Amino acid sequence: MARDPSHLPRACRPPAIPVRAAEAALEISRTAIEEQLKICGHKRDADVFELFLSQKELAEVIDLSRFKKLKYLWLHHNKLHGITFLTRNYCLAELYLNNNAIFDIEGLHYLPSLHILLLHHNELINLDATVKELKGMLNLKTLTLYQNPLCQYNLYRLYIIYHLPGVELLDRNHFAFANNVDKTMFDDPEDAVFVRSMKRSAMAITSLNWDTVPTREEKYLEEKDTGPAQMLTITLR
Repeated sequence: MARDPSHLPRACRPPAIPVRAAEAALEISRTAIEEQLKICGHKRDADVFELFLSQKELAEVIDLSRFKKLKYLWLHHNKLHGITFLTRNYCLAELYLNNNAIFDIEGLHYLPSLHILLLHHNELINLDATVKELKGMLNLKTLTLYQNPLCQYNLYRLYIIYHLPGVELLDRNHFAFANNVDKTMFDDPEDAVFVRSMKRSAMAITSLNWDTVPTREEKYLEEKDTGPAQMLTITLR
């Protein structure tokens, strides 16, 4: 029997980091960022479109809201527990957070432009909370969550597909959607049966029938009737 995701075991939060340790961790991230800015030759925060902070042993990250135009952020292979440092980076399109120790993703809903989000190999347990945080991200197309405890929920993939219909690539598996569930392709037959059993709405595509439109030469030679052009309508379900 499928388990209710709300009944999944709660994450065991890591012990609070002592103040001095937290300050030291923030200083490490500040140094790493400044080094990257020097390498890229950036002199103004407004010129920063990407930051590569992978494999820096980062446990904390300073607030990144100063980088208003930041679009690409690599933070994979660190020791992060959360993402509270991202709240005003509204232009962020790609975020790589895989291979960390992240327990929750509270704050991601502040990133409306996010298109790619990698979260595999973390410590996410609460499936409901994770989906709730991602629901408002209408531009999200690529998402990875595998190798998280929440994947133990035996209808995990179907739950994500149902609640996040805009996602086209989940955990390296492609999905094609039209009107949410009009057209769905799965490798697993059980997934196909589940999604295709949902009620599908009709989708109509209308285009001009160019065969009924005379060419310039035909108009000149009057070889074709110049009546009104016809429209073609195709209905898909």
